[in-house]
Amino acid sequence: MGFMDTKKKHPFVHAVQRELERIRHKRTLWFITLIGPIIGFFLVAYIFSGNVPRKLPIAVVDLDHTNLSRQMARMVDATPIATVNHNYTNLAEARKAIEDGTIEGVLSIPEGSEKEILKGKSGKVALYINNANVVKGGMLNSGIRKALSTLSLGIKLQIQMKNGMTQDQALSQVMPVQLRQVLLFNPYTSYSYYLTAALLPVILIVFILLGSIYVIGEELYHSTGKTWIKTAGGSFEWALVGKLLPYTAIYLLMAIIMNMILFNILGMPMRGEYHIILVSELLLILSYQSLSIMLVALTSNLRLSLSLGSAYSMLALTYSGLTFPIMGMSHLGQIIAGAFPYTYWLKILISQSLRGEPAANIIWPMISLWAFILMGLLFSPLLKYKLLNQKHWGKH
Repeated sequence: MGFMDTKKKHPFVHAVQRELERIRHKRTLWFITLIGPIIGFFLVAYIFSGNVPRKLPIAVVDLDHTNLSRQMARMVDATPIATVNHNYTNLAEARKAIEDGTIEGVLSIPEGSEKEILKGKSGKVALYINNANVVKGGMLNSGIRKALSTLSLGIKLQIQMKNGMTQDQALSQVMPVQLRQVLLFNPYTSYSYYLTAALLPVILIVFILLGSIYVIGEELYHSTGKTWIKTAGGSFEWALVGKLLPYTAIYLLMAIIMNMILFNILGMPMRGEYHIILVSELLLILSYQSLSIMLVALTSNLRLSLSLGSAYSMLALTYSGLTFPIMGMSHLGQIIAGAFPYTYWLKILISQSLRGEPAANIIWPMISLWAFILMGLLFSPLLKYKLLNQKHWGKH
């Protein structure tokens, strides 16, 4: 009777059971499905939990030694972005400290600066910044400039008011155009909103693509393709769905954990619809699983497929448009940016989390994700042929 009950099971069920047994007994599969992604998520979240860089060390080389120069140093030190180190007495020492990585910038106040400023002339203060890290350098430059601009404005106001103007009149003279800056979608200039929202999904897609390549490519490498298909009653389609579906479910669970880290722990805003993000993550998972079929089918080589998959998944961040806008790329760069499912998914995430856009705005990115799924599935007949053809077995 037990044998008869087993025979009545759908071929899909046999394929799923076979894969679940493999997951249960192989530590490698535990790592690429559960342990690896979770470690990666929490490691990145911990690294960027500070949200915004604070108190970056800079040197103030004060050659003027006046009340005004000391006030400059105090105002720069009061900014959240910088902390002042007074241990350097000349530019040569400070420059060496920048080269050694001890400090990130130098504010040089030349001798006679206070006299020139009090005479109504422009005081020339030099700011040297290590801009090897563009984001950090830009924030440091902006913070120090704002502090010195505030000091400069205050001095000009005092001079005008000493000449008999009221405060409003003096303000209109020294600042005829007042800019009210409003940051719409990342008002805190938070690294968590910017980097973790990009890096956590990249960790996920790396494990999805490489994990899917591994579980499919193993069948070729160990020459078990025929056994795998036979388990599903000779149906390659049910064998393929039964193999990948357990991983789809596990990676979707990983995506939910990723969302909890982003929205609940790191505090990334959710201004749109969460269910849209969740559906897009399911399509993202299916896209990369489908692309794994294409890579294994084209190469018939487990090692080569993993190498190509690794390069492809990591390049997604470079061309996503988050660090360098797609509209600023060359025409070729824009074409390459469209070759990654991650690019379209990131648009959906930002649209629904930070911006709260209408659902109609994400129709095209959703269609693009479906296109990747269908493109990968077109290579499934080629994969079936190679699984059943002995000359393609056993390749690393």
